[in-house]
Amino acid sequence: MRNKLIHKGSLIDLHKERVDFPNGGHTYFDIVKHPGGAVIAAINEKDEVCLLKQWRHAVGRFIWEFPAGCLEPNEPPLETARRELEEEAGVKAHRWRDLGKIVCSPGFSNEVLYLFEARDLADGQVNLDDAEQLDAHWLPLKTVKAMCLNGEIDDAKTLALLLRLESDHPFL
Repeated sequence: MRNKLIHKGSLIDLHKERVDFPNGGHTYFDIVKHPGGAVIAAINEKDEVCLLKQWRHAVGRFIWEFPAGCLEPNEPPLETARRELEEEAGVKAHRWRDLGKIVCSPGFSNEVLYLFEARDLADGQVNLDDAEQLDAHWLPLKTVKAMCLNGEIDDAKTLALLLRLESDHPFL
């Protein structure tokens, strides 16, 4: 057995994969296959950033995070970012900057997240899925950094994107 589908879900698939080592041995890993996603730091003219306070069932609480969402099949990451920013935060951006990508949990998942900065914002239309329970908040970048440093924000994708933002625009 090289690769066996263990579970096919609505978002992820779980595979058992055989890994061969150079010394002749082998082992098996459980790997979560994920479509990937886009994460957006939307910054308005007051240098406030959009953060969502969103219910996350897997951790059993509301968490602070940047708007984000999964790639649709054959959808470029920037299109995902545009769609998710409007759906979750109710804004559209006219200026976008690609801030690279991150791998989330490479020990067991192939998920890649694409990071974006969005500026020159205009009103859009919120369109939440039935499963999304969130509120959008606009907070100063300095406040968001303080929330990261004091542990109030513990979402990895938000922490990573904030670091990428700060490398170009120190705000504290």
